[in-house]
Amino acid sequence: MKLTKAIVISVVLNMGLLASFALIGTSGRLSSSVRARQAPTISTTGMRKVAANIAGHEGEILRQAERVAPLRTKALKEVGRMTSKLLASGESIQSIAREVNCAQGQRTGNAALMASCNVEWYGPNRPKWLGPFTSNIPTYLTGEFPGDYGWDHIGLAADPTTFARYRETELIHARWAMAGALGCLVPELLSKYAGVNYQNPEWFKAGSDIFQKGVQYFGKPEVLDGQFPSIINAHNAVSLVFTQAVLMGAVEAYRVNGGPLGEKGADPMYPGGEFFDPLGFADEPEKAAELKVKEIKNGRLAMVAMLGYYVQAIVTGKGPVTNWAEHIADPGTNNGLTAALATKFGM
Repeated sequence: MKLTKAIVISVVLNMGLLASFALIGTSGRLSSSVRARQAPTISTTGMRKVAANIAGHEGEILRQAERVAPLRTKALKEVGRMTSKLLASGESIQSIAREVNCAQGQRTGNAALMASCNVEWYGPNRPKWLGPFTSNIPTYLTGEFPGDYGWDHIGLAADPTTFARYRETELIHARWAMAGALGCLVPELLSKYAGVNYQNPEWFKAGSDIFQKGVQYFGKPEVLDGQFPSIINAHNAVSLVFTQAVLMGAVEAYRVNGGPLGEKGADPMYPGGEFFDPLGFADEPEKAAELKVKEIKNGRLAMVAMLGYYVQAIVTGKGPVTNWAEHIADPGTNNGLTAALATKFGM
């Protein structure tokens, strides 16, 4: 009886999927694409209600279905068995339905169904930089790497060696930009809204302190009861740059060589392990692939944000938090256009 109930539930679910296919096939509008993406979403509560309603009537339902449409019922029963096996192996209804939509779309050429294939960020069906209008994708951009949207119209990465170097350069800059974008905001936010006393909370002024009062990484000693020695307060720019170069050089050498002993097989861009991924976020390959896409997308956004910080500092002479607060207070007066026109950069 349990097997029969599972088959009936699978039949009902797959009939719902077939109904969604029919609805999608009758329209080419954007709403069809949305339905194609959302149709597989069936809640556990809904499945339980279906099971409760058909409990005790499984045999009758199957016999009636076989009389009305014997071939379709046979096919649905087979699909039900396959679905039950996939569910038992750990697959979800959503992922199964998405793959069905994708396969059906590839077979029929239905663009709305093929949109389900774009859930993945790799391979030929990944999202492209210009969406459905993208054309003439370079042959070397196959979707193998994270963040590949098929855009390189002037062929900067046509050479494989250059491509690999650009990938590493972009990723390292992206990570620095994410750290820098946050680091530029935090001192100014704490100074403006938490009353924390900084010498210069604006990010573009902080470095100049080394030529005046010195850079105090842990704040003023008297505020922290002298628990940090005064030697931490840097007053020599050359010594500071040398120290940072040595420390960062050691970390980069560790990353590139795959560890202190140069262990083979380590990916210098994603070394992982107990030092670079101590919480094991990327232990599972599928999760790691997803995180790589999220990292490069957020990193690209952070690089654009840092460019915005530079322009703001040059044009307004203020930090990003102050510029944001002034814009929120009076958007019509304080915005990028009026700020540019009010400076020497205006036309």
